[in-house]
Amino acid sequence: MTDVRAITEVLGADKSAPRTSYRAVVERLASVQKSGRGAPGYSRWVNRRLGRYIAAWAYLRALTPNQVTAISACLTFTGIAGLALMRPSAPLAIAIVALLLAGYAFDSADGQLARLRGGGTPAGEWLDHVVDSVKSSALHLAVVVGWFRYYDLSHAAYLLIPLAYALVSAVFFFSVILSEQIRRERKTNATTTTAPAHEPAPILRSILVLPADYGVLCLAFMLWFSDAAFVIVYTALLAANVYFLLGGLRNWFREMSRLTS
Repeated sequence: MTDVRAITEVLGADKSAPRTSYRAVVERLASVQKSGRGAPGYSRWVNRRLGRYIAAWAYLRALTPNQVTAISACLTFTGIAGLALMRPSAPLAIAIVALLLAGYAFDSADGQLARLRGGGTPAGEWLDHVVDSVKSSALHLAVVVGWFRYYDLSHAAYLLIPLAYALVSAVFFFSVILSEQIRRERKTNATTTTAPAHEPAPILRSILVLPADYGVLCLAFMLWFSDAAFVIVYTALLAANVYFLLGGLRNWFREMSRLTS
């Protein structure tokens, strides 16, 4: 592994002042951030900032992006397992939210760390996407199990709600990844990442799409111990995500159609 002192020398930081070196890394990370335009509010204003701090910590300890991805997976899947295997309670809900949000922050950190190190690798990108694809469906399947085992549901049909959410999440994830891949092949990144002048204010957009934010979904599990409250909030989030997915599919199809013209 790269020695921490060597890293601080490259950064031009004082070896005897680890705080200075940490701040230097955070500042460098801020200069290589992806555009947050249009990203949901929690991901844009909270998670990316947390990921930046984690990435700086990982960089100074010579961790690789894949190792950060592995930490993210361990945190996330521990929280998911708690949904399916443990009886809901307020302390459990707090622990699950903490695990899921921590996993999400590390998920942001791996990409930031890769950019700080000069770019990621195909294997790293593949690993990150595989972990994301598993968690996007596994989270809702764990809700199915938790509802079946512990919730006092008036009808078994309620179990269709998290199953539908799992389907929506899988389609959403695949559509986003596939659209990005096609854009790369067509070399249209420059035109797709620049927002037109008439686009609504980025801040307003980030607020409007909050129901589609994974971080907001994680926070909703704070109500996991309350059957009625969680079912209502979770169902409302599903309805919003169905709406966003349908609109996204329409827009992506139109965009892909223009690429062939």
